[in-house]
Amino acid sequence: MSVLKKILYFSIIFLFSKFSYADDGIDSTIDKWLSPISDFVVGKVFYSISIAGADIKLIVLWLIAGSIFCTFYFNFINLKMFTHALDLVRGRYDKPDSKGEVSHFQALSTAISGTVGLGNIAGVAVAVTVGGPGATFWMILAGFLGMSLKFCECTLGVKYRVINDDGTVSGGPMHYLSKGLAEKGHASLGKILAVFFSICCIGGALGGGNMFQANQSFQQFVSVTGGDGSFFADKGWLFGLIISVILGFVIIGGIKSIAKVTSRLVPLMAIIYLAAGIIIILLNITGVPEAIIRIITEAFSPSAAAGGALGALIIGFQRAAFSNEAGLGSAPIAHSAVKSDKPVTEGIVSVLEPFIDTIVICTITALVIVITGMYDDRGDLTGIGLTSAAFATTISWFPIILAIAAILFAFSTMIAWSYYGLKSWTYLFGNSKFSENLFKIIFCIFIIIGSSVSLGSVLNLSDSMIFLMSVANLVGVYFLASVVRSEVNNYLSDLAKGKIKRTDNN
Repeated sequence: MSVLKKILYFSIIFLFSKFSYADDGIDSTIDKWLSPISDFVVGKVFYSISIAGADIKLIVLWLIAGSIFCTFYFNFINLKMFTHALDLVRGRYDKPDSKGEVSHFQALSTAISGTVGLGNIAGVAVAVTVGGPGATFWMILAGFLGMSLKFCECTLGVKYRVINDDGTVSGGPMHYLSKGLAEKGHASLGKILAVFFSICCIGGALGGGNMFQANQSFQQFVSVTGGDGSFFADKGWLFGLIISVILGFVIIGGIKSIAKVTSRLVPLMAIIYLAAGIIIILLNITGVPEAIIRIITEAFSPSAAAGGALGALIIGFQRAAFSNEAGLGSAPIAHSAVKSDKPVTEGIVSVLEPFIDTIVICTITALVIVITGMYDDRGDLTGIGLTSAAFATTISWFPIILAIAAILFAFSTMIAWSYYGLKSWTYLFGNSKFSENLFKIIFCIFIIIGSSVSLGSVLNLSDSMIFLMSVANLVGVYFLASVVRSEVNNYLSDLAKGKIKRTDNN
């Protein structure tokens, strides 16, 4: 290990110990140090312009532009290959001897675990509250477009991945930026963007993918165990310690261990949540046509909230971008570990991610809020409180289940982001056991911090870093889109000629 790496490692440990024993407490000390930086970065990253009375963030326009480009450039592959994606996930084209670590289903589950979370429960409620029911229509459309962008970035993730000597896989934007842009004659730019992406991903993993999730899951846990009178009410550190130990056992085994957990946890969570939502919709089935009509008409109606129809569009698109993470570059890291010799296959599988996350789960949430009448009678309710109240109108005890689901959603998100952060970390500092274990220890420590303190500046800066990932990632997508199109054309040709055969008997 180089002297520079040793200095960096021990500097991190020193700073952590310094903050831990600061007189003002860790949260106020870090807040004081980071506030000026956080305010500056947040202001730039989430810079908004006002259009017809509605504010739209430029970073969201960047993501939506990428989604639209990929949808047309790849000739609506999100529609054309949807059924083939289902066949791939079901293992109907699997080859046991393919290089990689996990199956198509496990890779998809891991990626979904990073996107399906509190945003599907609380974020959708906020979008409907601010943008009106019409925001749901635009949220669905943005999710549909995001499927094509996800296809492109995940195909690149597999194509340019690195198979390590021990058989483990390292993939993601940092690899296709450095290797792919080098092929295009832009090696220096690719290297700079890869390092920039990795730094942002590590920051996002420790903040939004860790501390925020730990903090929110702790709040939900306290709410279902007695509120302020709960034994854990003032013991966030203890809750964080328990979660960090459990998560430590999951992530210590790498992507195979992570995939085993997420492939069981994610479907279970989704089934419970969707089943409850479908039950409520069926019990209020007579109100569904009116709700759908309302969603469509208010999507184009000048009377829609927050700036009219344009406001509904902007809010719906923003919610979808925040929810499914298409274009951020996080998902390709998980999808890169798939067992496949054809990069396009995992790109095709990845179209299911925005579909499940945004088009299915987010839409169910929005429909429940509208058809139960809670949107009109919400009062001061918003976020997870509004979603919980909507479910409770039909299933009185569901808020407890919802709170448990929120905790599990947060936990699964932490699992996925621990892997994203680790792969970015090892790209920068090498994939030695010491390097990997150091990051895992740091990640688990940050769970305890996130559960114990309020770190507004850290979380704001982390959110900015997550969306800054898209700046580097989409540059790679635009430069390398022609490579993906060549890959998909060859794959479709081989599929049509029968060179690629199903390996099952179904």
